[in-house]
Amino acid sequence: MTTAYDVKILSTGAYVPGEPLDNATLEKYVGPLPDDVLEGIQVKTRYWMIDPVTGEHRINNSRMAERASRQALERAGVEPEELDLIVVCTATPEYTLPNVATTLQHYLGLESVAAIEIRGACAGWVQALDLARRQLADGTARTALVVGSEAGSPVLAPHFLGKDPARVRMRDRLTLYTFGDGAGAVVLRAEPAGASPAEEFAFVNACVGGLRKPGMEIIGGGTDVPQAEQLRRKQLIQMKIDVPGTTTFGPQVFVRAIQEMARKDGRALGEFDAIVLPEGNADYFADEFESAGLSAEDIRALDGRIVENLAEVGATGSAAVPLSLDAGWTSGRIKAGDRVVLLGIEASRYIYTGLSLTWQAPPAP
Repeated sequence: MTTAYDVKILSTGAYVPGEPLDNATLEKYVGPLPDDVLEGIQVKTRYWMIDPVTGEHRINNSRMAERASRQALERAGVEPEELDLIVVCTATPEYTLPNVATTLQHYLGLESVAAIEIRGACAGWVQALDLARRQLADGTARTALVVGSEAGSPVLAPHFLGKDPARVRMRDRLTLYTFGDGAGAVVLRAEPAGASPAEEFAFVNACVGGLRKPGMEIIGGGTDVPQAEQLRRKQLIQMKIDVPGTTTFGPQVFVRAIQEMARKDGRALGEFDAIVLPEGNADYFADEFESAGLSAEDIRALDGRIVENLAEVGATGSAAVPLSLDAGWTSGRIKAGDRVVLLGIEASRYIYTGLSLTWQAPPAP
C-alpha cells in the first residue's frame, strides 16, 4: 500500500552573475533603442555571465545553478546530502551531455541522487517543480531541489562583439536589451500525510502553438543539418524571435493559462494573493490583456497581484519564475498563508504551465 505525503516548499534561492548591466552602459556596446521601445520592454538592468567587452565567460550555467541551490539549501537548513532528487530546467546547457542536473550533483558533492534535466525554458521550471512534487507526494523521494538556470548571453554575444554599435541591427538590439542570465531554486520536502495541514496543488500545462510559426528559435549546435553546413552559417548559434507573433499571441496564451488555472483551482482571480508571472507588467504584454479576452473585472483583479522582477533582471528563461518567486518571498510580498500561482509562458511553441499552492514557508531569513 502506497503512503501519501504532503509536500511543501521550504525555501528559495537566487543568483545573478556579476554587476547589473544598465541600459546606458549596454548602449555603448550595442547601440540605442528608441525610448518608447525601452519603456515597453521595461527592462532597466540585466546580468550577463559574459564580459560584455571581451565575451569571456566569467561563470557557467551549472555554477550559477549551484550558487542558487546552495542559498536555497542554507535558508531551508537542509544539507546537500539530504537530497533525494534534483530537477534542473535550462535551455542553454554547457553540453548536450552530461545533463546539467548531474553536473550540479557533482558540484554539490553528491555521489548518488536522482538527477533529471528538463529542456523547457520559460515554462519548463514550473513543469520541473510539478514533476518533483509528484515524486515527493508518492514517496519516491523525500527532499528535492528544483532549479531553473539560464545562460543566454553567450548566445547573444555574436550579435555585437567586434562590431560598431551603430551597425548592430535593431531587431538584435531588442533581443540584447531584453534578456539576462541567472538561476533560481527551491527546496521541497515531503512529510507523511496528516503530520501537518495537507497542501492543495492545482496544475495546468499545454502547448497551444503546435500549428503556428515558432515565436522563438535558437538555431545551431544541434543536428538539423551536417556540422560542415552549420559552420558556414554567419553565426554558429543564432537566436531568432518573431516579435509581431509573440507580441500579439503571447498575451492570448497568458489569458488562456490564467483562466484555466483559476478554473482548475476553483477560485476567481481576485481570490489569489500573488500571481508570479515574470513578464506580467511589461507594457507589450499587459496592454493586450483585454483584446486577448480577459474581462475588465479580471484585469482589475490582476492589479497588485502580479509578482515579477523583469525590470531588475531581464527575461531569464528557465530562471524567470524562480527568480521572481525568490524576489517575492524575500521582499515579504509573498507570505505564509498566501494562495500563489506560478505561471510560465514559453514562446517557441507557445507553451503555458501553471501551478497553484498555498505558501507555507516562514519569512525569509
